[in-house]
Amino acid sequence: MEAHLHSVHTVFSSAVPTILIPASALLSIAFGIWLWYRVSAIKVGNGHHGLRTENGREYLLEEEQRGEDEIVQKAADLQDAISEGATSFLITEYKYMGVFMALMSVIIFVLLSSEDGFSRDWIVDSQGHRHAPAIYNGAFSTIAFLLGAVTSIASGFFGMKIAVYANARTALEARKGIAPAFMCAFRSGAVMGFLLAGNGLLVVFLTIMAYKKVFGDDWHGLYEAITGYGLGGSSIALFGRVGGGIYTKAADVGADLVGKIEKDIPEDDPRNPATIADNVGDNVGDIAGMGADLFGSFAEATCAALVISSVSTLGTEHVYVAMCYPLLISAVGILVCLLTTLIATDLKPARGIHEIESTLKMQLVISTILATPAVLAVSLCALPAEFTGIFTEDKGRVVKNWHLFFCVCTGLWGGLIIGLVTEYFTSNRYQPVRDVADSCRTGAATDIIFGLALGYKSAIIPCIVIAVCIFVSFTLAHMFGIACAALGMLTTLSTGLAIDAYGPISDNAGGIAEMAAMGEDIRERTDALDAAGNTTAAIGKGFAIGSAALVSLALFGAYVVQADITVADSSILDPEVFSGLLIGAMLPYWFSAMTMKSVGKAALAMVEEVRRQFATISGLMEGTARPDYRRCVEISTSASLSEMIPPGCLVMLTPVVVGVLFGTRTLAGVLAGALVSGVQMAVSMSNTGGAWDNAKKYVEAGATEHARELGGKGSDAHKAAVIGDTVGDPLKDTSGPSLNILIKLMAVESLVFAPFFKAHTRDGLIFQYFSTTV
Repeated sequence: MEAHLHSVHTVFSSAVPTILIPASALLSIAFGIWLWYRVSAIKVGNGHHGLRTENGREYLLEEEQRGEDEIVQKAADLQDAISEGATSFLITEYKYMGVFMALMSVIIFVLLSSEDGFSRDWIVDSQGHRHAPAIYNGAFSTIAFLLGAVTSIASGFFGMKIAVYANARTALEARKGIAPAFMCAFRSGAVMGFLLAGNGLLVVFLTIMAYKKVFGDDWHGLYEAITGYGLGGSSIALFGRVGGGIYTKAADVGADLVGKIEKDIPEDDPRNPATIADNVGDNVGDIAGMGADLFGSFAEATCAALVISSVSTLGTEHVYVAMCYPLLISAVGILVCLLTTLIATDLKPARGIHEIESTLKMQLVISTILATPAVLAVSLCALPAEFTGIFTEDKGRVVKNWHLFFCVCTGLWGGLIIGLVTEYFTSNRYQPVRDVADSCRTGAATDIIFGLALGYKSAIIPCIVIAVCIFVSFTLAHMFGIACAALGMLTTLSTGLAIDAYGPISDNAGGIAEMAAMGEDIRERTDALDAAGNTTAAIGKGFAIGSAALVSLALFGAYVVQADITVADSSILDPEVFSGLLIGAMLPYWFSAMTMKSVGKAALAMVEEVRRQFATISGLMEGTARPDYRRCVEISTSASLSEMIPPGCLVMLTPVVVGVLFGTRTLAGVLAGALVSGVQMAVSMSNTGGAWDNAKKYVEAGATEHARELGGKGSDAHKAAVIGDTVGDPLKDTSGPSLNILIKLMAVESLVFAPFFKAHTRDGLIFQYFSTTV
């Protein structure tokens, strides 16, 4: 007995996580506010409006040579117009989400509470332990779902507001040089990163503390209810990614096809009616959607680790410090990222165009290196030297605390490798993107062929890395190890969000510089910032996809435990499992088809509207008349809100329908199939689109002899590159990023509803019917 008690002893006392976790979260929030304060020191606007307005929309064309004050005011007016459009769209979208949250809350409460017939009596097991009735799980899973959804909404909305606040300031700072503009954009991205990471960690910690008061010693019931937090976060992320992605790409495709190719005018030219909608889309899709997405990954990875560990001796022996291990990993990750961020914002910012990408890349490298010893310290001090109960098939198998260190590190370093591979395949500093650009010599067809080949090839190493992470983590600590590997990949979440948000901020800054007519040299600087931003956005998507694969598998493991499915029951030789596997592998294709077609339909309406305005508004091409920006914003808004519902329903309804009609084993096959095909599709789509985008920018910049040979802006090669970029837009910004949410969301939804499936539809209503009639 003494040896058993010794095995669950930890170096840290219970006071350490109780203080360190909320302190790290609050420090993260405070650091984000401090960075925002530094960005706010850059003044935009001079207190008066020198531009005429019509229907509340500023006239955005340059009419005459203006002075310094008017350029600054023009940037302020553009920022206001973009902010107005983005805020209006998100508020409308959140109204739809509010209806969804209300309906989903009722479903969660009813299905989970029905597990034991809505009994209110606590259950006492043979060992004298009290367990909460199912109605507690239903009620508190519902509350956790709402908390996760609201936190996800807040993450996306405030991220958008921060990005909009920074875009004009970045453009104005670009007039001083690369370094001031870079620091403004990166600090603004870091504001979002630290506010989101701190807020997410604080909310989940406080929720656990509050739930402990209700559930008492029933820790398994407590962490089972916490899974609703991950479901709420990912549900909102799905609609945010799909809705925002359709919005931004409809406007982007319409603006590029008519403006660049047909009318041969620059990107973000104020004569283009779709340019405001395009810039609004960058914020509602790339910023709000991405913020909600990565918050969802954090919430789900944390929930998976907590649920799995709650059935081990860490949970059964009530080792509070060890149960806080997933949160402690996130807490020390915040502290590491805080130190790393100061390097890029103060100690060694990018001071020239050639330093931008390397500075951003070093953020990932340095944060990963610093996080490694921090994770080692937490693993040795927060976990017992040995514990058991992690391996479902061998409950007595011992897991050592240093095993978990290696699990976290495989995810941590695996994420860095995926990021570096993504950079290689999407940056125009390397040969793959330059090969794609060179293929534009012979037209758009060869550009598309080379881009698709690049995307398929780019999936090889990330899939191998993810496979190694899974094998090492599973061997050392079963599904708990995989959940910790996912948390390891998200240890540098704050830094990943900062470099990801940096991209859309720089993109918007370039648009404002063009529309405010700041000059060609300023546009070159913002284009350099934006080109690096495309690469960092692709790196961010790589992190999101890699972590989604590990999170999804960890959630799958938790689902298998909750649904009481054995290894024998889940063999692919079982026809029910294999059938589910095929259906699951098909779902990412069905989902992508729906989102791609939605972008195509919305883009078609946008192209027709832009053509109509150029044809009917006299003086538009000459710059003497103003376009109707409002109409283009309305087209994107209407299309995105109506088109996001069918793909969302496909993802949300599949686990419930399969679990009820075909049972828990078939659903396990569906989850595995969706994971296997979804990861590779998501990597390929994201990198293909990123490569096409940077190939276009490579041709436009003409920074090398090879690029100048291609002809620059307006050449046939440039037009072919624009077409490739346009094809890639929905791949990298709509379908691709949404797929990682698909695989996570179906897994966490299956986990939440596992008690209901296990109690009522274990073998599936359809299979039960045939088994009784045959």
